[in-house]
Order: sequence, then C-alpha cells, then structure tokens
Amino acid sequence: MTPEVAVILGLSVVTLVLLLGAFFATTRQDRGADDPEPPGETHPSSVGAAQPPQPAMGHVGIDYPDPRTIKVGDTIECQGVRSRVLGALYLSWQGTQWTEYLLDDGTRRYQWLSIQMHDGLTTGEPPHLEVLLWTQVPTEGMIPAKTTLSVEGVDFLPIDRGTAAFRGEGVTSMPERGLLDFADYRAADGRLLSFERLQGQRWRASHAQPLAPGTIRIEKKG
Repeated sequence: MTPEVAVILGLSVVTLVLLLGAFFATTRQDRGADDPEPPGETHPSSVGAAQPPQPAMGHVGIDYPDPRTIKVGDTIECQGVRSRVLGALYLSWQGTQWTEYLLDDGTRRYQWLSIQMHDGLTTGEPPHLEVLLWTQVPTEGMIPAKTTLSVEGVDFLPIDRGTAAFRGEGVTSMPERGLLDFADYRAADGRLLSFERLQGQRWRASHAQPLAPGTIRIEKKG
C-alpha cells in the first residue's frame, strides 16, 4: 500500500467516525424531548396546580348573619348555648365605637357579648370584625395596674385603658347614659382581660377569647 492510499483511507475512517457521532447525538436529543421529567422537578406551568384548594373565606352578612344586626330582645346561639339579649351598651372612645350585649341563658349566668369592627389602620392588620364573649371573674378587690397582672395563674399585659361614653338600651344594670372607665389586658395565648367600672364605683373584671363571627346564630324577635 502506497503512502498516498494509506492517507486517503485514514481520512475516510476519521470522516466516518465523525458522521456516526453526529448521527447518534442528534437521535439522543430527539428522544430526550419526549422523556418524562426527572422525579422531584416541577414544570413552571404546573406550579400551584397540585396545591389543595384553599377554603373560601366567609363574608359577613352573606355567608352568615352579621352580629352587628343583633337587637335587644333577639335570641342568639353562641358556643352551643341559646341566650336572650336583655340589653345593650353602645360605647365610644377616641373615635372608636363598639357594642356590648347582656345575655341571659336562663341559668342566671349573665355574660356580655362585645362586637367591634377594626379598620386595621393603627395595627396594620386587615379590617376584621371582632366578637368577644366575656365571662366575669373574681378579682377580690384587685385594681387594674399599669403593669402585668396575674389572674388565675395567667399573666396579662396592658394594652388599652381610658374612659368611654355609653348609652344603654334595655336591661343592663347601668344608667341610660354615663361614663365607663376600662382597662384592657392580653395574655400570651390570646386571652383577654378587661376591667370596667362606672366612675366612682368598684371595678369588675371579665375575661374572653375571640370568637369567629360565623359561630353566632341569630333568631330575630317576632
């Protein structure tokens, strides 16, 4: 074999190897386009598609009765207990307004239900309707200090205090109009403690936890 022939054969072999390599590489890419994605990876277009649907938030007055429509003489159901609304106090303090309803469940265990709409402008929270069911607690002459209070083994931190003007309706054991001193506290677990008194009288204390507005059932008086 002459040197010229050897060179020609060598170049032919190299060319053939390059062509075969290009062919297999192209075939591998075409097959990879149809291969499933590796486990653990998510295609961008499917982000959120596999997430469980979030429950829709209820709307006051649409999905459940608006507690702000409660009137004296109505019957309400709260935490499985039916109570009659004996009276109401309409209070205001520094532009804030709220209502407290006196409830009677027929066992002479009277409770107050307070309803207040928070706009969230001062706290940064979204607007929400706050519903609180208050139960009186013995304080044995305790007065609301400006520091932490311990009641029934729970520490409460002060959050608000002042004097609110009120107007009464129905049976409330309060004057028709007057001024009410108050001091509010909150525990680390969210429980609330409130002291209230008519000016010149003794303090009374109650504690509460927030309730979902949708848990209140209202039966309007006939």
